[in-house]
Amino acid sequence: MIGLNMQVRRAQAQDYRQISSLIFHEANTHRHLDWHSVLEWIGGANYWVLEENGLVTAAFACPEEPPSVAWIRLFAHHPRFPASEVWSVLWETARADIYRSEPQTKVAAIVLKQWFQNLLVSSGFENDENVVLLRLGELTYRSYSPPRGLRIRLMRMEDLPFVAEVDLLAFGSFWHNALDSLQRAYAHALHATVAEDDSGVIGYQLSTGNAFGVHLARLGVKPEAQGRGVASALVVEMVRSLGINSTRALSVNTQSKNAASLALYRKLGFTRTGEYFPVFVYPSRDGQ
Repeated sequence: MIGLNMQVRRAQAQDYRQISSLIFHEANTHRHLDWHSVLEWIGGANYWVLEENGLVTAAFACPEEPPSVAWIRLFAHHPRFPASEVWSVLWETARADIYRSEPQTKVAAIVLKQWFQNLLVSSGFENDENVVLLRLGELTYRSYSPPRGLRIRLMRMEDLPFVAEVDLLAFGSFWHNALDSLQRAYAHALHATVAEDDSGVIGYQLSTGNAFGVHLARLGVKPEAQGRGVASALVVEMVRSLGINSTRALSVNTQSKNAASLALYRKLGFTRTGEYFPVFVYPSRDGQ
């Protein structure tokens, strides 16, 4: 049980070592799929710890990036404390603080573990949609040529502000990756390209490498340029450049509600693997 000597306070720089030790217990840790390390957020807004006599026994972080969307990037607790009790104390503190200043903020989480989903449900979070995994079988557009006037080239650092603009327009505020996240993604990319026409950058893709092959981490096209084959051109160029074939798998994630994205990947030869990650959202209307 939560003892009388426990207090909730904001995480500080000096908590780095203790939080690092706490998240070593992976079985008791939820971490967001992110370009950031959960330790990088320490000292920022919406990061709390539960402390007992100087010992950090639990941590919770949901910084707002992008603005008005607070993804739960960390919840971790020491194994000797019940998850439900620790969660309740930290979440109630966070909820009150977040909605007092920003009542329209959406707090959300991508669920990787069933025990964490149970905690979210118990606190009123709702399953809004799922992130689904797809894998390329056989590319159906190997002889594909880009649309007239479209140029695909390697992404440069100076492109990133324009890429961030494309990302916001393509994905909306909820799924948007801010400039800082895109800079980190670019730094880790195996292959990053932009599509441009006479108006400038209208689309982009960022792909990463892993032990299983290649992952198409991000693919975005400006709404006014969609339907012209820009996204297909970006994917086909990436497949050709990286030499992806039957022995080098290509995977991608997208949202179950994103019908246009699912149709594009199906057209290119991707199929759903059956794996998915639920997305839970706390209703902002109840947070006031």
